[in-house]
Amino acid sequence: MSCPRCGVEMAERTLGQATVAQCPEGHGVFLSRADLGLLVEAENDWHRNAGQHTAPMPRITADMTAPPTVGKQSRAWVETLFG
Repeated sequence: MSCPRCGVEMAERTLGQATVAQCPEGHGVFLSRADLGLLVEAENDWHRNAGQHTAPMPRITADMTAPPTVGKQSRAWVETLFG
């Protein structure tokens, strides 16, 4: 399949159980309706299991160091596939 915008051959990727054709120039992705349904289901599962994990605040002491920096958190499961 070639990209309708630039004509470059699209690269097929398997994302979870879905197969997606992606333009290497960044013009978009194309997938079947069934594959879109699989991605929607995976997105819903990701949000269902990504709740806030809280822990009690530690007591602040003079010998404490700064916590390690946390990498960029994904806002959605699909973002983890393309980001």
